[in-house]
Amino acid sequence: MFYANQGKLREAEKMYVRALEGYEKAFARDHISTLDTVNNLGVLYMDQGKLDEAQKMFQRVLEGYEKSFARDHTRILDTVNNLGILYTDQGELGKAEKMYSRALEGYEKTLGRDHTSTLGVVNHLGNLYLSQGKLGKAEKLYSRTKEGYEKALGPEHILTLGTFNNFGLLYQSQGMLGEAEKMYCQALEGYEHALGQKGIATYVPALETACNMALLLDTQGDVSRAEAMYSKALTGYEEVFGRDHQKCERVRKKLSALQILASERNLSTKAKGDRKRPLYQGTSHSIASRRTKAFKRREGFQS
Repeated sequence: MFYANQGKLREAEKMYVRALEGYEKAFARDHISTLDTVNNLGVLYMDQGKLDEAQKMFQRVLEGYEKSFARDHTRILDTVNNLGILYTDQGELGKAEKMYSRALEGYEKTLGRDHTSTLGVVNHLGNLYLSQGKLGKAEKLYSRTKEGYEKALGPEHILTLGTFNNFGLLYQSQGMLGEAEKMYCQALEGYEHALGQKGIATYVPALETACNMALLLDTQGDVSRAEAMYSKALTGYEEVFGRDHQKCERVRKKLSALQILASERNLSTKAKGDRKRPLYQGTSHSIASRRTKAFKRREGFQS
């Protein structure tokens, strides 16, 4: 897991494939060690955006685990949760909700309501409801997650900080933009305190919060700050995933649109100033134009 945790996904893939070949040769396709490696490979494929490959891995793992363990064994529940995340990424929200509900029921029974694994599924389910516009349900689940993480891990733990990002998304969806900005700032400041400037530069949840903040600033017409946030996120994504990953492409398009907007606005402002300048006056009084845009929630940057 070292390479994957460091964001070196290509190196991690090579290591997992090599390990899988070794386990299949030494043991069997359904040996627990083999299936654990298949699971890790599935998580890696999902991080790389290779969703079809990830789905094949997770389905193989689930079938193998179900032959060896009881229905509520944590290995099975972990895989069910992973399938929920995968289906969410694929836009199959009905399937995702079923997976999350099964995982949540199993974790609560096996580990308890306040275990961090349970709270992780609660958080994913909250993200799902937010994407469906069920803001009341999402808020309840986010509140449960935040309170649980604060109790179990403390207010400065990175998982707790991730809940501030999600509340930012919730407030943004409700049109409470000032409150949303506070949440994003709190998350980013906490991540930097916990991880340092070097660590936060490639920590994916922090990069996603930076993207959320950028979209908020863009919506408010603060183009220069939005551009800075997108640039920071893009640099991190490229280091973690590589330049061709879909996350990089998405941020690159948003950044390009912002840069075009800023250029057009500067030209427009200059033209207005030129038209209004009297022949005898040596300076112009430019009129700053402010961009207005219907708010659109950014897709795919949830923690």
